Amino acid sequence: MSNNGVLPGPVDKSLPPPARRPRLLAIGGLGIFVILGLSLGLGLGLGLKHDDTSSIPDSSSLSPSSTSSPNATPTGAVLPGLTANGTAPALESWQLDTEREYVLDMAWNLTAPPQVRSYNLVITKDLGWPDGVVRDMLFLNGKFPGPLIEANIGDTLLVNVTNGLSDNSTSIHWHGLYQNGTNWFDGTTGVTQCGIPPGQSLLYNFTIENQFGTFWYHSHSGTQYLDGILGPLIIHAPEEAEVRKLYDTDRVVLVQDWYHDFSTVNLATYLEPENENTEPVPDNGLINGKNYFNCSSYGNDSGHTCYENSTYNVFNVEPNSRTRFRLINTGAFAEFDFSVDNHSLSVIEADSTLVNPHPIDRGQIHVAQRYSVVFEANQSTATNYWLRMSMITFCFTGTNPVLNSAMTAVISYSGSITIAPSNASVDWKDAYSVECHDLDPSNLVPAKAMLPPPATKFYRVDFSFGIGDYQLDRAKVNGTIWSPLANTTTLQETVMGLNSGNASSWSVDEQVGGALSSNNQFVLGVSSTGVEVIDVLVYSLDEGGHPFHLHGHSFWILETGSGPFNWTNYHTNLMPSNPDAVANPLRRDTLTINAFGWSVIRFVADNPGLWAFHCHIAWHMEAGLLMQFMSRADVLKSMAVPAHVMALCPSG
Repeated sequence: MSNNGVLPGPVDKSLPPPARRPRLLAIGGLGIFVILGLSLGLGLGLGLKHDDTSSIPDSSSLSPSSTSSPNATPTGAVLPGLTANGTAPALESWQLDTEREYVLDMAWNLTAPPQVRSYNLVITKDLGWPDGVVRDMLFLNGKFPGPLIEANIGDTLLVNVTNGLSDNSTSIHWHGLYQNGTNWFDGTTGVTQCGIPPGQSLLYNFTIENQFGTFWYHSHSGTQYLDGILGPLIIHAPEEAEVRKLYDTDRVVLVQDWYHDFSTVNLATYLEPENENTEPVPDNGLINGKNYFNCSSYGNDSGHTCYENSTYNVFNVEPNSRTRFRLINTGAFAEFDFSVDNHSLSVIEADSTLVNPHPIDRGQIHVAQRYSVVFEANQSTATNYWLRMSMITFCFTGTNPVLNSAMTAVISYSGSITIAPSNASVDWKDAYSVECHDLDPSNLVPAKAMLPPPATKFYRVDFSFGIGDYQLDRAKVNGTIWSPLANTTTLQETVMGLNSGNASSWSVDEQVGGALSSNNQFVLGVSSTGVEVIDVLVYSLDEGGHPFHLHGHSFWILETGSGPFNWTNYHTNLMPSNPDAVANPLRRDTLTINAFGWSVIRFVADNPGLWAFHCHIAWHMEAGLLMQFMSRADVLKSMAVPAHVMALCPSG
């Protein structure tokens, strides 16, 4: 961003008139001051923030309750950013109407015969201001956030993605989908495909099998998704009919941290020499693509243009109704504590695995994770209520003077959607998190029991951060710093390597299970012939929690802990799947590895392909925190990558 009050973007681009007069603010420099955290031991990734709690809401000493008349009409302060007559401003042309588009149709036919469902996504760059602060953004079909993609199990999705950018390639990853038999449509640039060049398109063509639930899609090219290339993906199935008895309406809620500069600006700062332990701290957060921001936070001196018409998202529900909120953390860095004043929630899904209803007052959701919670509108209509999404700032290594980490939206079943919640909207007295961790997996019991088969192979994976050549802070997985290949590992293995008889530029050592090379690829060849059941002990040598996502699979969480690993327990109970120890563990695809902790996960390596396993904190993946599993090499070498996918690569 410039520091002279000039708007970002092309100089000949003018802004459309805002709903209210903009307040122009100008300061020199970046306007964001990051305090370096103290790095501990080998960990140079996420640190523990020694910070005050001024941004954390004050919990009441009273339990949430309402003493008002149950049918009263609320009165009180009007939400900020509204027009002179107290109504919400009209949506900007680039804003998706999530109040309409993200409400699922309860009449959707769960048992419809398999069919082809087609979507088109066009990626462009323009100016936007989801919280009032103007910045360059990336859009899908001219909107932010992206459109809902919806299908049934057994359907074939045809999604034509057109890159309308002028200067960068792109891709789309279908987060959580197995892509069994279509590894090249997983969308991971440098692993399963080359980026879609500017002005070109790629038709993603895959069938959804053996899974349903809440997923999302996003660019997997650099940090592009942080700038707007993301949206929800919901897969239905006949099994959903039973769980539908728990709710009356079904809605998607995207939550994310938000930065007022383009992601490449923050990435360059993060990766610059001698910059230890300083991930970019967000400027704000968004709920379904918008949030309130106080323009005066920047003072009178800012390089940002800020419109004073930002406001909170409002979820309008019916009294005495039950709503399924499908929460998806689509952010870059922050984990959130989530809750609703005066209302308990019931967790019924974790990363597309239905679980037995588990009541909570407050829960945590890390980057890329999904939870479905049931909310019951059973309190007084005399007030609206705060939906709280508070960033767990103790996991930040610095501060940001403009950030209000206590992000909120409004839930209204009073009929008065422009009124702010009153003092009768009471936060739960449960403490907010002081570390980044998941909801306890032992409390999330899959509704469909599945005993994991005994393990046939075991691997240990360590990750850490450290200063290397040229004083660069980089992440390492078993000593390797990942960077994307020009021709992708999938293409090298199916076309340039095994199929042609030529030696790959990297190799898989079945004894060690790894591949190390100058191309910065660490690949575990876990099943060269036939299906294997893989245990992975993931060890963190860092002081922060890291949300690790496995492509192409769901995994069982067998055990988590800290300190020395109990090998006796592993060989006695975990490896053979002793039913008394691992009867029905949670299955998911994104798990937080705790600070200086470890987790044992198990998955069935039956899906041919190269599958990324990486930290989903965007800054960390770009620092190299990614490895790959190669499954079913015997099948992979005989698979034919479609010509239009190969054509994206330099040698295609």
